[in-house]
Amino acid sequence: MPASATEPLIDLKGVRFGHGSRTIFDGVDLSIRRGQVVALIGSSGVGKTTLLRLIGGQIRAQKGSVRVAGVNVGELDRKGLYALRRRMGMLFQQGALFTDLSVFENVAFPYRENTALPEALIRTLVLMKLQTVGLRGAAEVMPSELSGGMARRVALARAIALDPMLMMYDEPFTGLDPISVGMIGRLIRRINDAFGMTSIVVTHDLNESLLIADRVILLAEKRVYADLTPAELRSTDDPFVRQFVDGAFEGPVPFHYPAPPLVEDLYRAAPRS
Repeated sequence: MPASATEPLIDLKGVRFGHGSRTIFDGVDLSIRRGQVVALIGSSGVGKTTLLRLIGGQIRAQKGSVRVAGVNVGELDRKGLYALRRRMGMLFQQGALFTDLSVFENVAFPYRENTALPEALIRTLVLMKLQTVGLRGAAEVMPSELSGGMARRVALARAIALDPMLMMYDEPFTGLDPISVGMIGRLIRRINDAFGMTSIVVTHDLNESLLIADRVILLAEKRVYADLTPAELRSTDDPFVRQFVDGAFEGPVPFHYPAPPLVEDLYRAAPRS
């Protein structure tokens, strides 16, 4: 049954997932309330994008439950999963615009695929979404003519076309100049609040995350290692979190991959050919 307004929009309990012998998550518990912007951080390969895929139902937890708006994603059939996904928006790392369609047609695509709205209303809605991201004047421009930041903003307009309850962002700041990073960050916060959405932002840009997020979740050791407000993250004395926040060379995360002592390795008899 659908969740009430008081229940969390996202609720993961005891989630386990892996590929073959490699375990990515082992007992992940995570709850995200409606209306929040949550930054999801962690080392490369720790499973940040995998978590988005679990929430979106692209993959299913091997153990535990993933609930979105009170619905157990792992128990949905194809029809139910598609219905739930229509209430989600996704901004991919490179935007993933249709290169042979204009800016207008890219944003119009979700309306034409998922609704039976008349063209006059679609035009109005598209222009309103483009106005939201500051690109109404670029409606007839082709993606190849856009800068990286503009392309990301068009992709954002397309992602929010159907007014999703949940927005997921996979590295939205990657490859952008400082002005574009700040612009996308402010848009994420402003759109989340204006449309009453909930947002999950996978990112390595900690500075921008601390400016827009209500909570910062650090994934490590196959679980949620820390769940802190920006103020708590700045003041924490946890060695692992501190090393990640400061980008420190020395700390709990070692520079060297586990190996025997160098001297032992150097003087070990070389294998015969």
